[in-house]
Amino acid sequence: MKIIGLETIVFGVEDIAACSIFLTDYGLFPVDVTETGGRFEALDGTAVVLAHASDDSLPASIGNGCMMRKTVMGVADVETIQAITEELSKDREVKTLADGSIESTDDSGFVIGFQVTKRKTINLAGEISNVPGSPFQRPVNHRAVDVDAEQIRPRTLSHIVYFVPDPVKAEAFYVERLGFRCTDRFEGVGPFLQPAGTLDHHTHFLIGAPPFMQGVEHFTFHFGGPTEVMQNGSRFIEKGYQAFWGPGRHILGSNWFWYFNSPFACHIEMDADMDLHDKNWEPRVSPMGADASQAFLLRYRNKWSPGKDTTENGDYE
Repeated sequence: MKIIGLETIVFGVEDIAACSIFLTDYGLFPVDVTETGGRFEALDGTAVVLAHASDDSLPASIGNGCMMRKTVMGVADVETIQAITEELSKDREVKTLADGSIESTDDSGFVIGFQVTKRKTINLAGEISNVPGSPFQRPVNHRAVDVDAEQIRPRTLSHIVYFVPDPVKAEAFYVERLGFRCTDRFEGVGPFLQPAGTLDHHTHFLIGAPPFMQGVEHFTFHFGGPTEVMQNGSRFIEKGYQAFWGPGRHILGSNWFWYFNSPFACHIEMDADMDLHDKNWEPRVSPMGADASQAFLLRYRNKWSPGKDTTENGDYE
C-alpha cells in the first residue's frame, strides 16, 4: 500500500489560544485559526490540527489524559484508499468522510485516517557542510549561520510515538494490514515502522507500556538540518519553553533531536537528517538504554563569551 506518511495529527485541547501560540512559536504557519481551532502547517502543508476538547466532531479520546484524537496518513492515490478500505472493513468499521478520506481504528484503539496526500513539493536546499575532501560544499561566500533569520520553519511532519499495551499486536496491525515494515527495534520495547511510500527510517515508533499509560509519547517535524534544530530550539527556550531531552543525535535513525514539553500531554521534538532505508536494509535489534538511544547528548546553556572572571565551576562569566 502506498502510504506516504503522516499528514495531520488532530488534538482536542482546552486552551486553544495557548496551544496556538505554542505551535506558532515552534515554527508552524497558522491557517484559518479561530477561537475554536484551526491548522498549523509545515512548509509542505502537513499539519497539526487543533479543536476544542468539547467539539462533537472529534473522535472520542482514548482516555488517560491523551489529547490526540486522530492521526491522518497521506497516501499516493485513490486506489490506496480503496485498498485500505477493503482490508480494514474485514473486521472493523471504516467511515468514508465528506472530504473523501476514510477513518477507522488500529488494534490499539487509536483513531487513524487516510487521505490522498495534499502535501506540497518543497524545493529548498538543506544544510550542507564545508568538509575537506568532500565534493559537496557550501558556495563561496555563503554564510552557514544567520542570527537575524526570521522564524525557522519545519519542513514536514516526521513521526509519532505511541505508548501501546501490546506492542506485538500493534506491530502486526501496521505490518500485516497496512504494509509497514520494521526498520529497527528496541528489544523488549517495540519497533520503528516505515510505510511503503517513504524511505524515512520511521513514521511510527511503538513503545510497550501499561494500559493506563496508553497515549502519545511525542511527535515531531523534520527541519532543514542540525543548525536549524539548534537555533530554533535555542530560540524556543528563550521564549520560555522547557526542554525535556537534548539536543543530541539518535543511533537508530541517526536523526538529530531536541525534545520539549508541550501543552498536548506529550512531548514535541525538533528533528533533522534522518536515515533513509530501502528494502535492502536489514533491521537491527538493540537493547534499550542510554547508550543505544543516543550517540551523544549535549546540554543547553545560556550564551556566553570568554572573560577574565570565572565562576566557581570554572565557567566564564
